[in-house]
This record gives sequence, structure tokens and C-alpha cells, in this order.
Amino acid sequence: MPPVQHNNPAPAPPEPPRRTAFAEGVDRLRTAATTEPGRLRIIGAVLALLVVAFGAVTAWQMADRSTAADDVLNNSQPLSSAAADIYRSLADANTAASSGFLAGGQETAASRDRYEKDIDAAAEGLVQAAANSDPDSPAAETVARLNKLLPEYKGLVERARTYNRQGFPVGGAYLRYANEKMQKEMLPAAEDLYKKENQRLRADYGDATPYPWAAIGLGVLALAALAWAQHRNYRRTNRVLNHGLVAATATATVVLLWLVVGHSVARAALDDSYDHGVRSLNVLHDARIASLKARGSENLTLVARGAETVEVNGTTYDAYDHDFGEEMDTLGKGLAEAEKLADDKTGEQPVTAAVGNMTEWKKRHAAARAQDENGNYQAALDRVIGPKGATGECFDSVDANLAKAITHENAEFEQAAGNGLDAMTGLTVGAAVLAVLGAAGAVLGIGRRLSEYR
Repeated sequence: MPPVQHNNPAPAPPEPPRRTAFAEGVDRLRTAATTEPGRLRIIGAVLALLVVAFGAVTAWQMADRSTAADDVLNNSQPLSSAAADIYRSLADANTAASSGFLAGGQETAASRDRYEKDIDAAAEGLVQAAANSDPDSPAAETVARLNKLLPEYKGLVERARTYNRQGFPVGGAYLRYANEKMQKEMLPAAEDLYKKENQRLRADYGDATPYPWAAIGLGVLALAALAWAQHRNYRRTNRVLNHGLVAATATATVVLLWLVVGHSVARAALDDSYDHGVRSLNVLHDARIASLKARGSENLTLVARGAETVEVNGTTYDAYDHDFGEEMDTLGKGLAEAEKLADDKTGEQPVTAAVGNMTEWKKRHAAARAQDENGNYQAALDRVIGPKGATGECFDSVDANLAKAITHENAEFEQAAGNGLDAMTGLTVGAAVLAVLGAAGAVLGIGRRLSEYR
């Protein structure tokens, strides 16, 4: 008997894998590209996308640069100057305190008033610095430290004055201790704050001045694509102009030219504000601080009466007189640099006058030191804080001339930085609006060609 045969059905073929939406979209795009209407739709979409991307990137990059330029003009540079003013107020208060101490019971109301105004100015500057600092930033920590040290310093000065009026020599020790707190703790902290604000200023310049290469590159690409589309249209239809594409090209050209020219003008103005404003201001602030420190050391030379000495290369010097010499050297170098940076007569004249005041100051100081070393203390004192022919006159003239130069350079900075900011005005919004109009023109121009196939 033959064996029974079983017929097993063949297995069903596997179902084809489901296609993704992306793959189907690619197929449709490939199919559309085989026809002229499909190709025109793709060209129109690409042109519109390029023009919109160009406008969007332009608006974004110029908004960032405009914000940074505004920070330079209205935030970081004023804060940098405010930090320098805090330093100057502290140093000047220290100088006024030592001058008042030397006068003893003859301290003038003007000297006392100058000290109080400097202390108030420093306190007010610290309040403003605290309000404009991030809560956890290093600058905020520095401000908090100065706010703690300021009342301690005031207390030491008041004790020194009290003992000095009573004729107790311990008053001089308290004043030297107050000066040490100022020189070794407060002024270094104020200088650190000044440096931090200058770093922020340089960072804002770094954000405001670089060329917007991404936007420029997209603009060139968009114009090249529009030119190719018009050339293609001319070859296929012998029509020289397509109004929509011409409008899109015109708006993209306007945006690109506005971008390049506007930013170039802004960059030049901002560079000018730094080279002929910020650099000069930094040098002048440093010179003014050096003059204040020199005056304080000069006063303390008479307060200490040789109690503090320093040895340099085997030779012993009065510590405060040695500091005076070094600070006057710093002042001289700063004034020389300021003269080089001054770019007009109005800025140069007060610096030149300060140089003359400094030269006379050195002469009078040498005469005062000669009297002190010969044991004529009262004659030396008169040559330092006397009403006429004293070194104090020279110091006041140096300070006044430097203040005048700072005011002039600050005005030049504001003018140049303001011009830089103005050159960017409207570019962010203008680029966005023109880009939308350009994209619409490109779409309408391609739509005009598509209508010929209906």
C-alpha cells in the first residue's frame, strides 16, 4: 500500500516593512522634481527659506551686539568709572584724614568736610555697586568686604583724632593703623573691584564688535541662490525680469548692505570709544590714584617721624617717604602715557598742566624733607600743609587737572560709544521685516511662473 502524502501549504510571504513618513516624503520630492512645476515649487521653498534664515540670523546676531553695545555705554563703563571713584574716594579720605591729623587742633572745617564727603561718596558708590552686582559674584563679595571695613576704618580715624586733640602720642599710632588698614585691605579690595568691572567692560566690547559672519554668509548664499533662480528663469522663458524675484533680491541686498555697513560703522565707533576713551580713562584714573597715594604717604612721613623704616639694597629709608617716591614715579609714567593718548588740545592741556604741577610738587617736597631732616619740624609742616607755597597746593592742582581730563575723556567715550550704538539702531527689526518681504517676493515670483502651467 503506497504511503500517504501530506500537502503542507507554502508559508505566506513576509509583509513589506512599513515606510516612514520621511521616506515617503523623499519619494514625493523626487517625483515632483521630475516635472517643471515640481522643481519650481522646490526652488521657491528653498529661496524663501534662505531669505527668512538670513533675516532671522541677522536679527539675532545684531540684537546680541546691540545689547552688548548698550551695556558698554550705559552699564559696564559707568560701573568701571564708579569703581575707580570708590578707590579715589577712599584714597582721598585717607589723605584728608592724615592732613587733618597733622593740623592737630588747628584742623580746618574744609579738611574735615573733605574727609566726610569722601567717606559718604565711597559708601554711596558701594551701595550702587552692590545693586548692580550679581548676588553670588566675586564683585558682590568684594563690595560686602569693603562695606565691613569702612566703619572699622572710620572708627580708627576718630580715635586718632580724639587722642591727637588731647596731645597723646598714641593718636599717631592709631592713624598709622588706620592707614595700614586702608593701604593693605581696603584699597587692594577696591582695586580688585575696579579690575573686575574693567574685565566686564572688555567682555562687553568683545561681544559687541565681532563681525556677524554667520549672517553675512547666509546673505551671500541667499543672493547667489536668487541670482541663479533668475538666470534659470531667463534661460527657460527669455524673460529678463521676474518681479517677485527682483523684489526678493532687492530686499536681501538692502539687508546685507545695511548689515555690513551698519556694523562696520558701529565697530569703528566702538573701537574709537575704547582707544580714545576707555584707555585714556584707565590711565588717568590710575594716575589720579597714584597722586592720592603719594599725598597720603607724604603726610604720613611727618606723622610717623621716622617710626616706620624700610631697607632697600642695604640702605635704610623712611618707609613713607620711600613710598612717596615710588608713587610719584607711577604718577609721572601715567601722565606721560596720558599725554600720548590725548588726541586733541582740550584733552592734552590739563595733562600738561598736571605734569607742571607734579614737577613743582617734587621741588617743594624736597625742600620740606630737608627742613624735617634738619630738625625744623614746624617749617617742614608748613611746607606740606601750610596756607601758601605748600605741597598741598601742587597736589590739589594735579587732582583738579586730572579730574578735568577725566571729564573730557568720558565725554569723548560717550560720544563715540553712542555713535556705535546708534549705527545698529533699527537693524534688528528692519532685517526681520525685510526678510519676510523678501521671502514673500520669492514665493510670489515662483507662483507667477507656476500659474503658466495651469
